[in-house]
Amino acid sequence: MKVKLLFTALILVSSSSLIAQINWLTMEQALELQKKQPKKMMIDAYTHWCGPCKKLKEITFVSPKLVEYVNEHFYAVAFDAESPDSLVFKGVTYKNPDFKPNFPGRNGVHQFSRFLGVAAYPTIIFMDEKGEIVDRMVGFRTASECEPYLKYVGDDIYKTYDTVEKKASWVGEFKVTWN
Repeated sequence: MKVKLLFTALILVSSSSLIAQINWLTMEQALELQKKQPKKMMIDAYTHWCGPCKKLKEITFVSPKLVEYVNEHFYAVAFDAESPDSLVFKGVTYKNPDFKPNFPGRNGVHQFSRFLGVAAYPTIIFMDEKGEIVDRMVGFRTASECEPYLKYVGDDIYKTYDTVEKKASWVGEFKVTWN
């Protein structure tokens, strides 16, 4: 019996390390990589207290097909929208002047969050290779609900379907394959 339990535990531990993972970067790391090899960015604007943000990380961002697609087409940035750290984007320094150290709940909103147009958490911001905002996705979504948004940007569909109406039509007709 003990051998079976030990064997089962070893299988669970080894299989958990095989779970697909997104290659998360800081904004600074992504911008540095952009200089060498331009690539679209997917920015996950989250907060530590946000339930849907945690759910997105635990459920959606571990889907093997989503992980594979994101890692291939995007620099994935995890951005704490209430971070105390400053960052420089396109020559502008963004800070969080209202941040309160050791404050347990909601904290000051980072200026970069405002620049990105974040109004709710989580918000996924998609940027092109030049750092221009292409699209946003607000709230918790499953992998299959993320698929049309990711492919809309990742496959350059946004360049053809460039109005709200055209995008809505394309998304409405999209056939989900990440079930």
